[in-house]
Amino acid sequence: MVQASATARYVRTSAQKAGLVMDLIRGRDVNRALATLRHARKGVAHDVEKVLRSAIANAQQKDGFGGDVERLFVTACYADQGPSQKRVRPAPMGRAFRVVKRTAHLTVAVTEKVAKAAAAPVRGARKASAARPRTGGAAKAVAPKSRPKKATA
Repeated sequence: MVQASATARYVRTSAQKAGLVMDLIRGRDVNRALATLRHARKGVAHDVEKVLRSAIANAQQKDGFGGDVERLFVTACYADQGPSQKRVRPAPMGRAFRVVKRTAHLTVAVTEKVAKAAAAPVRGARKASAARPRTGGAAKAVAPKSRPKKATA
């Protein structure tokens, strides 16, 4: 199982905005993630796409890679806060407003899925979801609480 990651540092966006895009691709296979990023309406999606492509290339260079990019999926992606640039903007009456230009460090990790052999189902076995919960007695129905009516005068 091959694992690879890539990081872009000092990307000129806030970590919160980048995190919104990262949530869209977390856990998806790389082809669906690339398609999602291609059609995302956020500017940082282009930067995330570049990092994802770099992580895919890093996985292809590792020893033990099966050669099939179709089996790669995004295991982790996150945006850490980078250093902020502080600037000053003139304000009325001689005052100044502070402008904070934020940066972020984008990280994407991909892993190759292991091909599983198809196991035959066991006959007569119950599924865990089909088993009844053991409560020790009959379930009691609870009536909803009613509010007392106001007296009209």
